[in-house]
Amino acid sequence: MEHAGLDLAAIGLLALICQWLAWQLKLPAILMLLVAGIAAGPVTGLLDPDALFGDLLFPLVSLAVAVILFEGSLTLNFRELGGHGHTVRRLVTGGALITGVIATVSAHYLLALSWEMASVLGALLVVTGPTVILPMLQTLRAREHLTQILRWEGILIDPVGAIGAVLVYEFVALGSGSDAATQTLLLFGKTALIGFGLGIAGGHLWGQVLRRHWLPRQLHSFGTLMMMLALFSLSNLLFHESGLLTVTVMGAWLANMRGVPTRPIIEFKETLSVLLISGLFILLAARLTVEQLALLGWPAWAFLAVLVGVARPLAVWLCTLGSRLELREKALLAFISPRGIVAAATASLFALRLEEIGMPGAEMLVPVTFLVIISTVVSQSLLSRPLARWLGVQRPSPDGVLIIGANQVARAVGSQLQAAGVSVVLADSSWDAIQLAQRAGLATYYGDPLSEHAAQHLELSGIGYLLPLSPYRELNDLAALHFEHLLGRDRVFRLAVDEGRRANRPHGQALDHLPLLFGRDVTFAKLSRLVAEGGELRRIAFGEKTRLEDQRNAHGNRWLPLLCIGQSGRVRLATAEGGLSPRRGDTLVSLIFADSPAREARPAS
Repeated sequence: MEHAGLDLAAIGLLALICQWLAWQLKLPAILMLLVAGIAAGPVTGLLDPDALFGDLLFPLVSLAVAVILFEGSLTLNFRELGGHGHTVRRLVTGGALITGVIATVSAHYLLALSWEMASVLGALLVVTGPTVILPMLQTLRAREHLTQILRWEGILIDPVGAIGAVLVYEFVALGSGSDAATQTLLLFGKTALIGFGLGIAGGHLWGQVLRRHWLPRQLHSFGTLMMMLALFSLSNLLFHESGLLTVTVMGAWLANMRGVPTRPIIEFKETLSVLLISGLFILLAARLTVEQLALLGWPAWAFLAVLVGVARPLAVWLCTLGSRLELREKALLAFISPRGIVAAATASLFALRLEEIGMPGAEMLVPVTFLVIISTVVSQSLLSRPLARWLGVQRPSPDGVLIIGANQVARAVGSQLQAAGVSVVLADSSWDAIQLAQRAGLATYYGDPLSEHAAQHLELSGIGYLLPLSPYRELNDLAALHFEHLLGRDRVFRLAVDEGRRANRPHGQALDHLPLLFGRDVTFAKLSRLVAEGGELRRIAFGEKTRLEDQRNAHGNRWLPLLCIGQSGRVRLATAEGGLSPRRGDTLVSLIFADSPAREARPAS
């Protein structure tokens, strides 16, 4: 313990490096964290979590898993579960059951686990989760409906699978000390009663506190965290290990209460979860021993083969019966099912507890779960895109536009793009602006487009360009930096700022390499003023006799060309670095100024 502070700082720095590498390589961060933990633990022996934390290790892991499960359950909106088609609902319910049953049977016969331990492992490996699915979908570019199925399955199965895994674990843990099935059922009933009862009661009462604003808004996130931890501890005090079920039910109840502002809480928990997950998985992977890794012989690999080669394809086939999906589309769905954070966290916690009570086979939970996670993430990240291309289910290069902002300028540009057949999404944290955009028939995202919530819920399938049209230059700059990594340098733009503000622009130098949208003197303030003074956006179809010079002569200084849309739907934007040269068949979108003092503004050349 002499250098405990230094060890904790080293774990934090290692976690940061892992997160950065995952961001650079566009891979799920859990993969890098687990590999780093294995390297620091059983491979080199540099990190020994049990020696570092001692008796505090189990409580710390318990609290971290409670936060992770609570955050996941906060996203379980039952209206969404019923609103994403039969295929998603079947995969999240029947598909999860099929996978769990096949995994249980194969674990019993291939890994020689008792039925109790096999059922725990089977329940754990049902969950995929958005943290592993979403980075994969960003590079996959599958057909839109396939992307939607995989995306919503990952989001919804996270809390649903967590509840199922906790229930199975509670049943097995309670029955380990008793030979009487009746006694086990009674104990399980007590656990379910306390878990559901305390979770619902606590969630409802705390929801009333949030809904009626009995607590200042700045304390909502902190208060929710403290209330969740208090209920977790109280539940465990009333009945051992019932706390996980309590916090999972509490989160789901809050997510489905009307009028409860859960979004700021989710964003706070996302930040906390990144910290917990990063450190937790390095520590958990470092706890693996050489003896545990030696258990991963051919039976473990055979179990993996059954899980990905039998359970998933069978679940997809049964859950898509009667759907309009083609066979090759079903094949892609059957291939993609990487396991993630909930499986790793709960497996480690369950293993610690089951080893304590002497459950035979508990030592297999963590190495087998980590084998499944690493194998599925690596293989499916590398092979899913070539497979989609070979199956012919990839979309062409995305040409949709994400607009940061839903103000008058953003709505005008978005409406013109949509009218020309280009898919558009407007993102804004102003509910009034979002409502106006929705009334105009535009797709929207309400919230911070840079948040983890946006990473899960902002629909980016088909999006190929970013237009920063928010009045907040800091948000425009940060959005450009954020989405450049996802969309590519030539598809993300920056907006000019007033000369007097350039010196105070904190991200200015980092953005200098990005194209300057519309012109060097075309700021958001200028665009907003021109539109407010009566300027309007017009579309002009270019034919054989249409010339750009004719438009310039007709409107003079009252004309600013903004973008061109080709016959294929590809968008070309006017920039300070290069003007527009419309070709036959193109549609030109221009801003025509009103007859006002704003006429001195010059078009981009």
